[in-house]
Formats: sequence, structure tokens, C-alpha cells
Amino acid sequence: MSPIDTFHLGELAKKALEEALRERGHANVLIAGRTGVGKSTLINSIFQGNLATTGQGRPVTQNTREITKDGIPLSIFDTRGLEIADVSSTKSLKSFLAERHADRDQMKHIHVAWVCIVEDLRRVEQAETDLTAMLAEFMPVIGVITKARADQGFRAEVQRLLPLVKNVVRTRSIPEQFDDGHCLSPMGLVELVQLTMELFPEGQKRAFVAAQKADLPLKRQRSHLIVGTTASTAAGIGATPFPFADAALLVAMQVAMVAGITATYGLSFAEGFLSTLVASTIGGTAATMTGRAIVGGLPKLIPGVGSVVGSAISATTAAAVTSAFGEAYLATLDTLFAKHLGEPPSQQEVLAEVRRRFAGG
Repeated sequence: MSPIDTFHLGELAKKALEEALRERGHANVLIAGRTGVGKSTLINSIFQGNLATTGQGRPVTQNTREITKDGIPLSIFDTRGLEIADVSSTKSLKSFLAERHADRDQMKHIHVAWVCIVEDLRRVEQAETDLTAMLAEFMPVIGVITKARADQGFRAEVQRLLPLVKNVVRTRSIPEQFDDGHCLSPMGLVELVQLTMELFPEGQKRAFVAAQKADLPLKRQRSHLIVGTTASTAAGIGATPFPFADAALLVAMQVAMVAGITATYGLSFAEGFLSTLVASTIGGTAATMTGRAIVGGLPKLIPGVGSVVGSAISATTAAAVTSAFGEAYLATLDTLFAKHLGEPPSQQEVLAEVRRRFAGG
């Protein structure tokens, strides 16, 4: 029986997925702005799952609710058109933010705020200035101009009147078609995601990347890091001077890599799916990987220089096979997410594409 056969793949996949989800954590974004500013459309354009429409909301203050959805590692705190002139609502929100900010668990903090101002009105109210100042006491704040059509210096004016914002981004969440046939495409969404990502605490960046859908290259970039780190560690395992000791460890690392990439893309599939997926991928490459591990392992049996030669072969092979494996799975998800405009594909679609790629046809 090979070292790979001794693994209970289902249990291995379960533990790997639990660890990947734990490391991914949870992100919190507060979105404030007056009624009609277009917050719901912005939320649905940026995040997976049509969150503003299909998410579950619960009140956390009189005028603020927390929106969540199973499988998405994000909470949106929506002020629901909070009018800052309502002093009692403002005090209630500030008390809530102070309580969250003081919590020792960073996943309870509100990590970033977006203050939305519609471009059509071309003015910043004192209420919005006061709101920004209050939010900036607890978190970084981004000014978001919504329904952007023609700047005419308005962005600079917003920056001047809201000096505490980290930056101001002009956005248009959905295409806008005019009677004369002219169409304005969505804009600023990727820039907003990238700026927000920079402001997130390191421990919550993965959750934000997983939840957003506007910037697919960001998911790819973070997944490349997982593949590269895993391949480097695999090379170290392959270099162990013990015959056949590395194959089982390599499989365990590859399972963890698959779980990490899956979590980074924001897939909410259950562990049973991951077991099937891993069986499809590892199963398709296990013979090649094991064979090469054995080829590298045989020279280690030879006293003296044999262990050095064998280690070099195994280290190179382990890194190369692991990297190719990870990049192939990453490319599978990248293709399917692009096809679905950033929304997660179904379990069946992922399995079918994985099997097609790893079968070589």
C-alpha cells in the first residue's frame, strides 16, 4: 500500500477546509449615506451573492442593520439612509461602533467605512462631514461618489470638504443607457476594492478578497501566493533524507493548498464536496506524483552521495508537481468565476471542469 493510500481523504479534507476557513476570518464594512444614494446597487455590484437583496439583515441600532449571508465571510453594516440630523440615531451608532472597537476580537471590529455621496446633487452636507468625522474615530473612511457621470471638479470638492477620508473614489455600479443610444459602463469598482483592501487589517484581508467579486485578479493574486508558499514547503519536504517519507506529506500539503484556494475564491462548498474534488485532482495526479517521489526516493537508499542526489531530485519534483497542481486548480476557478461575472459557480460545474482539466481533455 502506498503512503497516499493510508490517508483517510475525507477526514484530511475536512480538517484542511476548517483550517482554511478559520484563517480566512471575517470582514466588516460599514456603508453610510442618505436615502437614494445607491448603496444597495453598490453592494450587489461589489460583493458576491447579491448581498443587499438576498442577505439576512438584523438591526444593531435603531437605523443600522447588519447584513450577512451564509458562506460569505462578510458583514455589511448598512445605515439604511441614516440622516445625521437625527441626533439620537447618531449617538446610537457611535455607541455601537465604540463597543465594537473596544472588543478584543478583531473580527468584531468594523474595519472600513464607505461614506456614499451621490454625484447628481453636487454638494456635501454638514451632516456628511460630521458623519465622516465620527466614523474616522474608529476606522479608516473612504469617500464614495455614486452614480458618477461627469466629475466637473466634484471629486476634489469632496476631498476638500471631507479631509478625514483616506481617498475619494468615483463609481458607477451598473451600466446606464441613454435615449440617444449612448451607454456609460460601470466604473470605479475595482479601484474601490483595491483601496479598501489596502486599508483592511492584515488578518481580515483574505475574508474581504473572498467576499468581493469586482476584482477577480485580486483573488488570483492571493491564490498564487498560496501556491508559491506550498510549493516552497514541498521542496523542503522532498529534500528529506528518508526514503519514501515525503509522498504522504506532499498529499496532505496539496489538500491544504486546494482548501486554501477554495476559501480565497469565496466558495462555500461543504467538506464533502472538497473530498470529492480532492479525490478528482489528487487521484488524477497521484500516480505521477508517487512515481516521481519513488524515483527520487530510491537514490536515498544508497549510502553517502546517494542521499544528496536523491534529495535534489525529490525537492525539484515535489515543488514542480505541487506548483503545477495548484496553478491548474486556480485556473479552473478563475475560468468559472469569469464566466459567472464574479459569482461562485455550482459544485457540479467546478467538479466537471476539474475532471476535464486533470483528465487532460
